[in-house]
Amino acid sequence: MPLRIEIVSPEKRLVERDVDMAVVPGMEGDIAAMPDRAPLMLQLRGGVVALYQGDKIVDRYFVTGGFADMGADHCTILADSAQLMSELSVDEAKARLRDLESRWAEIGPNDVDMHDQISRELQSVRAELEAVQDHSPA
Repeated sequence: MPLRIEIVSPEKRLVERDVDMAVVPGMEGDIAAMPDRAPLMLQLRGGVVALYQGDKIVDRYFVTGGFADMGADHCTILADSAQLMSELSVDEAKARLRDLESRWAEIGPNDVDMHDQISRELQSVRAELEAVQDHSPA
């Protein structure tokens, strides 16, 4: 029995197809969505969603956060943003990291909301940079 995977961002629907398994980056760690699993809703951290056919990864997508709804026959990912791993750039990720680090240094000590927002963005871009470096051709 296949698993219907759907990855949607505010910009577009990236994928909707059947796979054997999807591994998603939950806040508490990576978790597999597989056929016949108990229902689960979880918050996502920045990281890689890996889609499997058999024991082979057929596609990888980077999500910056969001939510996943898993059930016995589906996994729907509502991503803050998502992109195919092959479309990511180390240079662009490094530039965003430098910009975020500069913004972090300028935040006032009492601006808790901005600290939280920039902290989440920093975590996501660091995860993106790590993922793109780990999966780039040598």
